[in-house]
Amino acid sequence: MSQRKDELVVANLSRRGFLKGLAASGVLVVAANWGWRDAFAEEQQYGAAGMPHGWVDNPKVFLSIGSDGLVTFVCNRQEMGQGIRTSLAMVVADELEADWEMMRVVQAQGDEERYGNQDTDGSRSMRHWFDPIRRCAAAARSMLEQAAAQQWQVPVAECRAQGHKVVHQPSGRSLGYGQLAEAAAALEVPPRESLRLKPAGQFRYIGKDSTRAIDGADIVGGRAVYGADVRFDDMLYAVVARPPVYGGKLKNQDAAETLKVPGVVKVVEIAGSPLPSGFQPLGGLAVIAGNTWAAIKGREALKLEWDDGPNAGYDSKAYRAELSQAARAPGQLVRDAGDVQAVFAKAERLLEAEYYIPHLAQAPMEPMVATARFADGACEVWAPVQAPQATRESVAERLGIPVDKVTVNVTLLGGGFGRKSKPDFAVEAALLAKEFPGRPLRVQWTRDDDLRFSYFHTVSVEYLRGALTPSGKVSAWLHRSTAPSIAALFGPDPKHEMPLELGLGFINLPYTLPNVRLENPEAAAHTRVGWYRSVSNIPHAFAVQSFIGELAAAAGRDHRDFLLELIGPARKIDPRKLGDEWNHGESPALYPIDTGRLRSVVEVATHQAGWGRKLPKGRGLGLAVHYSFVTYVAVVLDVEVKDDGSLLLHKATMAVDCGPQINPDRIRSQMEGSCIMGLSNAALSEISFANGRVQQSNLHDYEVARMPLAPREIVVHLVRPEGEVPLGGVGEPGVPPIAPALCNAIFAATGKRIRDLPVRDQLKGWNQA
Repeated sequence: MSQRKDELVVANLSRRGFLKGLAASGVLVVAANWGWRDAFAEEQQYGAAGMPHGWVDNPKVFLSIGSDGLVTFVCNRQEMGQGIRTSLAMVVADELEADWEMMRVVQAQGDEERYGNQDTDGSRSMRHWFDPIRRCAAAARSMLEQAAAQQWQVPVAECRAQGHKVVHQPSGRSLGYGQLAEAAAALEVPPRESLRLKPAGQFRYIGKDSTRAIDGADIVGGRAVYGADVRFDDMLYAVVARPPVYGGKLKNQDAAETLKVPGVVKVVEIAGSPLPSGFQPLGGLAVIAGNTWAAIKGREALKLEWDDGPNAGYDSKAYRAELSQAARAPGQLVRDAGDVQAVFAKAERLLEAEYYIPHLAQAPMEPMVATARFADGACEVWAPVQAPQATRESVAERLGIPVDKVTVNVTLLGGGFGRKSKPDFAVEAALLAKEFPGRPLRVQWTRDDDLRFSYFHTVSVEYLRGALTPSGKVSAWLHRSTAPSIAALFGPDPKHEMPLELGLGFINLPYTLPNVRLENPEAAAHTRVGWYRSVSNIPHAFAVQSFIGELAAAAGRDHRDFLLELIGPARKIDPRKLGDEWNHGESPALYPIDTGRLRSVVEVATHQAGWGRKLPKGRGLGLAVHYSFVTYVAVVLDVEVKDDGSLLLHKATMAVDCGPQINPDRIRSQMEGSCIMGLSNAALSEISFANGRVQQSNLHDYEVARMPLAPREIVVHLVRPEGEVPLGGVGEPGVPPIAPALCNAIFAATGKRIRDLPVRDQLKGWNQA
């Protein structure tokens, strides 16, 4: 189906509408000048339903069919290893009745008016785009059938698309899609209410494991194009010396020796952005050269003096003490049921614990890189960005040109994890390209740059206190979550977590607790805090699931039985009744918290892991469960603690209920990857600060999981819920339960409680009397 650019008519979305949509999905919420509730007040639209209608079903936007029958699908979500290009193409092929071998995928440019919300985050690509893309393919199928009926001059009801052709059922005549493409493209797109969707029983690709990854051969064969693979003739290369402290600026510079380095062309200062800096660059001094190595050597030769600014004193140890002090005092009340303090005053058994998670860096395999070319008042960018629309707007804002003068071409992402949602590196490339009109210029970040100038996952202190009855039941629960907020990127530091952060496993605690009090003490931000795979679910799940394990042990109860009792009977909870106004941006009616599904994944994971079996000294099973991104995941880790304190993971058993399973193979792979990343978070990784500066510089001191830490076996069980439920998320929900499961397993193996992450070096000498 061929198309011309002038065939498309789109709704003109207002800036306010755009920002409201972002607010509803958890992006840039504080950039808008209205309250959180106001974002939903005017029109109660949630999730995918909040997207504009009409054009999102238009096959002339997302699909084209050549005369050879080749189907090209324009994917509007970014591919970073999660398999979304394959998964959405499966939806197209199934509903279009296309041959998988005749499917191709191209990446959409950044253009929200044309392609809808392209921000690939929040584990929502499939749950937001399954229905629109399915309708889009069904509309294309209908148009092909209409084209065939017109050519044969028969009723369209007698024509059915099947197997990449349209068949006239009474006569058996058929026409291939390539033969019908031009005529079909000239037809009007049928209205949504007329579309005939395939019943699930007829799916050939959706829900099946056998579908070949659509770009797998190119990735394995080295033909895929990542950010660092973009090449042009006469290209310039740049690296940037950035302020080592957030909010600092360049005071004095001497580039004389740099300009002597062979290959260096020029040194250019990048003006910093006043705090809060949002997605704009930190500033600094760029070295531009004819190759990356010359630029790096030139940067090493710079003589720089910095004014470190307001965060010069940021120190991780001192700040941890501040957070701990704040967590031990009352904070902003966010949920209150019963009378916790009265129960505490009379309780015979009280337990309290404090849990700590440091800053983390996303550390994607491919460090940040972007290429830009500026000419005739317009800028074109090639970059591995998760948020092409935010990239487009940020570049336009900094260059002072209209948004429609910025083109963003998205390459494959060599990992993202939230870091590449922030396009500061692309803005750097655009600014420097403007200094060399007409010449393409690449900004390349090194691994050191990546670790020292990231948007870090928030540091957190979680304080919990619980009361147990004589029979071993929880009678009161107090939790204080203390962490700097992502909101500090975009406006005055609120010093409190946003509703979307509170809704990540804290305020929406679904347990049967007769008395519960949740508080959010103040915590100031002293560095760039940003999205990280699973965001605030990580500290909240670590604290909650570890504390449940501690309460179970204190009560002398089996952890699984204790947890299931806390979850209680199967019921559906309106998240708003728990104080969660966000609910991952989804409808509380369509997406209630379902404790039956929460129970089910616990039961499956523990059964499959052989819960309750005896293990030798130094080996134990650890359990944790968490609800996030409207998906339920339980994990049991079988962990052995060696005499030297090192860990050997025999097996990870994961049970996931994400609702309907579109691409089961990718669900399993996402859970496996989440397990490894969760182990990195728990056992090894830490970003620390002294004098405002990041202390880590590369993977030798910012450690991530390597083969010895990986479980010998990871088994993922896909749990199918009873009845019809909507799609959940997949990319992030597997991460949060890993850390508490590990620490609960360590306790089962050694009797030692780990409350501070990373676990690294805390187990030495555990078995010495």
